[in-house]
Amino acid sequence: MNFDLTEEQIAIKKAVREFCEKEFKPELALELDRKEEYPLELYRKAAKLGFTSMFFPEEYGGQGCGLLETCLVIEEMCRADSSLGVAVSSGSFGSELILEHGTKEQKEKYLPRICKGEFISAAAFTEPNISGSDITRIETTATKYGDEWWINGTKTFITNATIADFIIVLTQTDTKVRPTYRGETLFVVDKDVEGLETTKLHDKMGIRCSVTGEVHFDNVKVTDQHIVGELNRGFYHSMEFFDETRVGVAAQAVGMAQGAWEIAFRYAKQREAFGQPILQHEAIGCTLAELMTKIEAARWLTYRAAWLIDIGKMDPMATAMAKQYASRVAMETTDFAIQTLGGYGYLGEYRVERYHRDAKITEIYEGTSEIQKLTVLKYLLRKF
Repeated sequence: MNFDLTEEQIAIKKAVREFCEKEFKPELALELDRKEEYPLELYRKAAKLGFTSMFFPEEYGGQGCGLLETCLVIEEMCRADSSLGVAVSSGSFGSELILEHGTKEQKEKYLPRICKGEFISAAAFTEPNISGSDITRIETTATKYGDEWWINGTKTFITNATIADFIIVLTQTDTKVRPTYRGETLFVVDKDVEGLETTKLHDKMGIRCSVTGEVHFDNVKVTDQHIVGELNRGFYHSMEFFDETRVGVAAQAVGMAQGAWEIAFRYAKQREAFGQPILQHEAIGCTLAELMTKIEAARWLTYRAAWLIDIGKMDPMATAMAKQYASRVAMETTDFAIQTLGGYGYLGEYRVERYHRDAKITEIYEGTSEIQKLTVLKYLLRKF
């Protein structure tokens, strides 16, 4: 890979940065964090500029770019504000499954409205009684009765659950096959269908303006036309989806780390102790230098993983490395940013405490850091 971004990619980063400087108001982020409210108007503004549909083809109203360009957008948004960045860049979460595996009719129904910012999407995998990182076993079922499938079950920790216009849900359609994941199927379900109920989860540690909820299916009726991809191939479609979205989470982590680092660096240049700026004290200055080195390493791991996917050479080990390392760097950097600001870092208006709270989720969702390490180990055992 050529590690220099193209002029077009640099222009994308600049455009997103200018948008965020204008629209991502610190007071708005604080207010939405307290209210646990989604920034719908910001999402729509970003969509109008094409920032939420970078990887969608132009025929559906997207920008026709790749995952790398998408990561540049996510990174810049999370750099500007960790909470708003996650919320706005995740408005189309799950719609990638329709792009990759949906029918022509599904694509025409959902994707143009996603690209315009008229729709918000969600994807439901995690269940209350089963580890979120393990989708080889699920309890949500879709049972065939004549021409209909009846979906029953509960999903939890679902991004955009209560605000999504449609939800992609992973179900068990064959309960007899072994291993069970060979009988899983994805369905697209519209929000107003009878039997679908969503509940908002409150009091999250971070990313509070990215709405998280529970989805309950009580005899929700769909047809074969609602199947996304192939029957009983939902597990495989989902794993491919995670390999891509994990790179997006790595980009979130890189952006959060960069944003918090910049706040800490500026403060350290201005704040004096013992007659000189605290940046000149080795414990502060050298640690900030070391953290920037780690941020750069995380950034290029992320860019490389995205680039490999864009050229059709997706590498699960590269994806896992990027997510695991970037999320750890984000936690380390945001923690030290608080330490650098001292008492001020503990206050909400100085933002770094929120970057730290928000960064923690990058070690958890889309596969925990422990799962990422096991993935890396699995591929290392194959190579050596």
